[in-house]
Amino acid sequence: QRLHSCPDLVSFMVELKTVLEIALKNTQDLHIPRPPEYYSCLVRDLEILGWNRVAYVDTGLTTVKLKAEDFCGRQHLITLKFNAKYPTEPPDCLVDFPVPFAVSWMPQNSLIDIYNQFLAALESLKEFWDALDEIDGKTWVLEPENPTRSATTRRIAIGNNVSVNIEVDPRHPNMLPECYFFGAEHEVNPLRTKLNSNMHLWDPEISLLQNLRELLGIDFPSRAVLEKSDFAKECGICYAYRLDGSAPEHVCDDPRCGQPFHQACLYEWLQGLPTSRQSFNVIFGECPYCNK
Repeated sequence: QRLHSCPDLVSFMVELKTVLEIALKNTQDLHIPRPPEYYSCLVRDLEILGWNRVAYVDTGLTTVKLKAEDFCGRQHLITLKFNAKYPTEPPDCLVDFPVPFAVSWMPQNSLIDIYNQFLAALESLKEFWDALDEIDGKTWVLEPENPTRSATTRRIAIGNNVSVNIEVDPRHPNMLPECYFFGAEHEVNPLRTKLNSNMHLWDPEISLLQNLRELLGIDFPSRAVLEKSDFAKECGICYAYRLDGSAPEHVCDDPRCGQPFHQACLYEWLQGLPTSRQSFNVIFGECPYCNK
């Protein structure tokens, strides 16, 4: 289209040069032939590392996935993407970590050096994953639905339409996390008060979950006793539990109602009501369920 719109030959040549430069830039890496030394070095490094640690190799020997098991039996992958200058330059390393993973590399290093740094990073994150694995195994986590190893938040069910969202510091997983409560004000206010009053009782020597239990003075709904449907109700507007991956965030404050709603559904509903009013970014209006 750009070439067709050129008014003269000079403009056409300038546009053609620009188009070709962009095309070459986008495909440059695909057309650089890799020297034989690249393949022999990479294969040698993989053999030294051990093929039992290799989970995947692409046909062009440009992407390799290595697998490792930490001391708790959790399975982990590291994806290595090589450029033609390997081993002078290290591969790009992609991991499912909650913290950045930077590789220390010298031209004389090999894959086993990256792998050992990967294992050391796994060990440094052990307490973080231990804490969240206990929460995932013993409580009902509403969000994220299928947490990755890099996820630092958990929204944990407390009761009927009441939950707490925690943000855990992966470098200090035994410290008090940031907590945000979801639910009707008359239910979450006592929980906030307990948390603020008992904050000084936080004990880094016991687990994150046990600390939360003791500070809030509650037992979280157990996966062994209750089903998720016992405390996770659908949105009162769209009649679905998940909307774009999110559970209902807002609950009617009337104790006789307590109906939950997705924020997006509630916002759209209240915008259409003539009785609603807005103050800055907050909209006030009647509950769609009980009209309170």
